[in-house]
Amino acid sequence: MKKFKRIYIEVTNVCNLACNFCPQTKRVSEIMEIDTFSKILDEIKPYTDYIYLHVKGEPLLHPNIAELLDISHEKGFKVNITTNGTYLNKIKDKIMMKKAVRQINISLHSLTANDFNNKEEYVKDVLSFVKEVSEKTDIIVSLRLWNLDKDNEVNLENNLNKKLLELIEKEFDLLYKIEEKITPGFGVKLANRVFLNQDHQFQWPDLNEKEIGEVGFCYGLRDHVAILVDGTVVPCCLDGEGVINLGKINDSPFSEIIESERATKIFNGFSNRRAVEELCKKCGYRNKMDL
Repeated sequence: MKKFKRIYIEVTNVCNLACNFCPQTKRVSEIMEIDTFSKILDEIKPYTDYIYLHVKGEPLLHPNIAELLDISHEKGFKVNITTNGTYLNKIKDKIMMKKAVRQINISLHSLTANDFNNKEEYVKDVLSFVKEVSEKTDIIVSLRLWNLDKDNEVNLENNLNKKLLELIEKEFDLLYKIEEKITPGFGVKLANRVFLNQDHQFQWPDLNEKEIGEVGFCYGLRDHVAILVDGTVVPCCLDGEGVINLGKINDSPFSEIIESERATKIFNGFSNRRAVEELCKKCGYRNKMDL
């Protein structure tokens, strides 16, 4: 039996922001029903202990997020949440003390990709939440700043991240300046279980984009898989439109879907360092994982 390090579950594809690095989904706006979420957890339980509430959409917009986390804990899952951070303080009581929550990833690059009325207030709200989490819980927090360009000269010239990094330095009483550069792994440690991770901005794969080539490797269907809000299973969290539809959990058991002919061809293809799906051939993110 396959064992995944994590399985992504998109509890909603609705988002309150319009980031330039994250194309708006063309799918019908949906919020996952509690019963559907519970069924998915039952289906995937033999395959992983870790779920990530993330593909498209803002998971904290789910009106029953607290109940989803309770169900996750009851069924023995640890949860990672990826959020743009705008709702953290509004619903912190619904997530902060939940036993299921293992890690919260906050996409700070949302700040530079939107026209916020008060950017400093957004940052201070996020950092206030992070400090409280660090002091009161064992939750890991990853502050993500994934907007660096290739050599980062443009960002540095425009002071794109300068003010943000200064606010972080001040809030955590750092005795050093944070360098604006790629930080592998967890990144720069800011406090107990709090890290800043910087990386290049990546482009979501799209069938309309130019083909990169079929040679390469990906961990999709190897250490992770994703389930969209309507129950569609896709090989990885970057298939935000469900292009590589392996099947729907409401129609077929998860066990059959991940062992289907199409899924097997994808897995075997990457075992031989070859992308067999058109979308995979146009995905630049797999270059990060190339061996």
